Amino acid sequence: MSSFDSLMQGFAVALQSMTLMYGFLGCLVGTLVDVLPGIGPALTIALLLPLTFKVPATAIFVLFAGIYYGAMYGGSTTSILLNTPGESAMIVTSLEGNKMARRGRAGPALATAAIGSFVAGTIGTIALTFFAPWVVDAALAFGPAEYFSLMMLALVTVSAVLGSSALRGLISLVAGLLFGLIGIDLQAGQPRFTFGQPEFLDGIEVTIVAVGLFAIGETLYLA
Repeated sequence: MSSFDSLMQGFAVALQSMTLMYGFLGCLVGTLVDVLPGIGPALTIALLLPLTFKVPATAIFVLFAGIYYGAMYGGSTTSILLNTPGESAMIVTSLEGNKMARRGRAGPALATAAIGSFVAGTIGTIALTFFAPWVVDAALAFGPAEYFSLMMLALVTVSAVLGSSALRGLISLVAGLLFGLIGIDLQAGQPRFTFGQPEFLDGIEVTIVAVGLFAIGETLYLA
C-alpha cells in the first residue's frame, strides 16, 4: 500500500462521526483547560491517560490531538485579555495581543489568534505528513557541531529582536540562559547550579517563570 493510499485510509477512519466527536471534545477540553495558567496540554493529556484503557486507540489519539490543538489556542485568551500566558508558547501572544486589548481591539486580537492557530496548525500537519521522513533523517544527522550552530542561530535571532533597549534585552537573554542551565545535564547526568537543593534537579519550569513575570506583575499593576 502506497503512502497516499494509507493517507486516504486514515482520512476515512478520522472522518467517522464517533471519531469527529472525540476530536471536538478534545478541542473543547483543551481550550477550556489552557485558559487556566500553568495547566498546559502535556499535563492535561497525562491526567487523561487512564482513558486509554476504555476508549479505542484511534479515538483516544484524536482526543489527545484535539486537546493539544485546543490548548495551543486556549492560552491566547488569558494572554490577550489578562496579559497572563499559561505557557511559554503564549508569551509573544501576550506581548502583542495585550497591547491590542488595551487599545480596545481585544476582539480582532482573539480572532487573529484563532485564525492564525487554525491556519498554522493545518499547514504544519500537512507539512509533517508529507515531509516527516526527510525531517527525521535531518534530525538524526545532527551532531554536536550542528547543535552548537543551531544554538548560535537562536542567540543571534534573539539578539536581533531585543527591542528598543539592547542592554535590557541582553540582560534578559543572559538571565534566561542561566536559569536554563539549572537542573540535571541531559548529556552527562550531573546536577548544575542546584546548590544542593533537590527542588532544583528538575530545573526551573518555564510556566512558573512566565506566570511569575506576567501574571503577578499584571495583578499588582491592576491592584
